[in-house]
Amino acid sequence: MKHKIIIIIAVLFCSMSNYCQAQSINWAGLKEEHRHLVNLQLGIDYGVIYGLGYSYHLKSKLPLLLNAEFSIPSGNKFFDDFKTKIGAHAKLFKMNNIAVSLNINGIFRRYENTLVSLSNFGGSGNIIIGYYSPKWYVNGEFGFDRAIVTHFEHKDVYKSNFPDVKDGWYETTGGNVQFGMQIGYSFDQSDIYLKGGKTIAQDFKTSPTIPIYIQLGYNLKLK
Repeated sequence: MKHKIIIIIAVLFCSMSNYCQAQSINWAGLKEEHRHLVNLQLGIDYGVIYGLGYSYHLKSKLPLLLNAEFSIPSGNKFFDDFKTKIGAHAKLFKMNNIAVSLNINGIFRRYENTLVSLSNFGGSGNIIIGYYSPKWYVNGEFGFDRAIVTHFEHKDVYKSNFPDVKDGWYETTGGNVQFGMQIGYSFDQSDIYLKGGKTIAQDFKTSPTIPIYIQLGYNLKLK
């Protein structure tokens, strides 16, 4: 019984920890001299989510940005839940105004409820295909977010009902698939974008409590 409850909590954790998608990039508006990108995010993904990101534009033949992001949900306790991502976003293919890019990230996240505190290592990947012009862009994205290993720290109320439960690291296999669209407008050194889509479990059968995500974002491109 206790193992079933652990699995349920792990699946719940995976479902509630996808907040804030990767920042959106206008490849046609990203110039070679733009080396630093600062990103602000406001989203709805199992609650109201705030995010901050930074990207470094590498000097390379393959257009490539190194990313770091941090996001938190609104709530009474500021840092009881959070998500961090480190990875890279690369433009793989371009033909006229059509471009295909890949965004891959390692993830560390934390989630706490009245039963348990969970700390998780995982990963995500997004394929993005779209039309890009210097002033505006629109694209579609398909992504997968997977939890790999999770540390469980059970609360006293849980241990009082299941005294044999053990704290520690457990392999977790939960994951979510996400697909949606992005639209953005670029001006001066700035991008404003709106993105939204649907989230579903990796079995393509189970939907989370709130099966959609919406994000409003802003990029500032600096030399």
